[in-house]
Amino acid sequence: MSQPSPKPQQIPVVVLAGFLGSGKTTLLNHLLHRSGGSRIGALVNDFGAIEIDAMAVAGALGDSTVSLGNGCLCCAVDASELDQYLERLAEPGLGIDVIVIEASGLAEPQELVRMLLASEHPGVVYGGLVEVVDAAEFDDTRARHPEIDRHLALADLVVVNKLDRAADGERVLGLVRTLVDRAAVVPATYGRIDPEFLFDCRPSEERIGQLSFDDLHETDFHEADLHEEGDHAGHLHAAYDSLSFVSPVPLDPRRLMTFLDSRPEGLYRIKGYVDFGPHDVRNRYAVHAVGRFLRFYPEPWPAGGGRLTQLVLIGSGIDAAALEKELEASRSDAPHADEHGMWGVLRYVREPEEQGAYPV
Repeated sequence: MSQPSPKPQQIPVVVLAGFLGSGKTTLLNHLLHRSGGSRIGALVNDFGAIEIDAMAVAGALGDSTVSLGNGCLCCAVDASELDQYLERLAEPGLGIDVIVIEASGLAEPQELVRMLLASEHPGVVYGGLVEVVDAAEFDDTRARHPEIDRHLALADLVVVNKLDRAADGERVLGLVRTLVDRAAVVPATYGRIDPEFLFDCRPSEERIGQLSFDDLHETDFHEADLHEEGDHAGHLHAAYDSLSFVSPVPLDPRRLMTFLDSRPEGLYRIKGYVDFGPHDVRNRYAVHAVGRFLRFYPEPWPAGGGRLTQLVLIGSGIDAAALEKELEASRSDAPHADEHGMWGVLRYVREPEEQGAYPV
């Protein structure tokens, strides 16, 4: 069977949405501070787009600023205009690893997702929708804006923020879980979530010519939050579990898709590379899952290295032993490929010309 041709590395574009005051900017600032060495391009309604190094938090803005003006992004631009802004951030010389679009508090997430899926820019790929919820105000917000139920149903990952201010946070968490469609629901305070939930963090390294982010000090990143981050930076992973899975035996694509289609709600993030053996001898498949969002990226095997499946799973309350057992059951050393075995995987490989529907 014909296999997809290798494609150049694309920059994932994550949509960060949520009603006014839910904590989107605080969450974005947290990601900028804790990006693990990755460079984030931030496209923000209120103050433009800034490429920022994780270590740079003060100074003058550079040429990577793109001004959008006021108003909702989904109303202010169309898909072709959005491509122009993404073009600036996807410039190879900037070295950006991930782009985060912080939507206006009144934006329609569905329209932003549609624009990204309709993007014709070859250097970017849609990376999922993150919806931020204010736990302390959730009932009132939902009463004023019933469309929040629709937004939650679209999300790939939901951050239930400000749990420290909610009198009945567990009830809110439970309610939100009933409103999502297989999305991961992550509890948070001060917008602190593990950046690995959204993108692969690069190893920290010294950067030359760091760019900066003046506006960082003009947002709602409170001094108390900064102080708490400094005191407890090492505790970010404490509430989460992880599983590393390595197999020299290829995985059967049908069995792996059965595993992925039934993954538990507490499993927030899956990343790594899969060897499908005789089903595609030329390529390994990078896998990126955030909540219910799933995408595979075929790429040629590196020369001179061994062929391994290497996966990292991150979640809360997950049964790591059971998940590992399921992955082990996906291994197969069959010498020949099932003619239709890759169909399930290829559903989640986005071809350049694909304008396809939102993944389910």
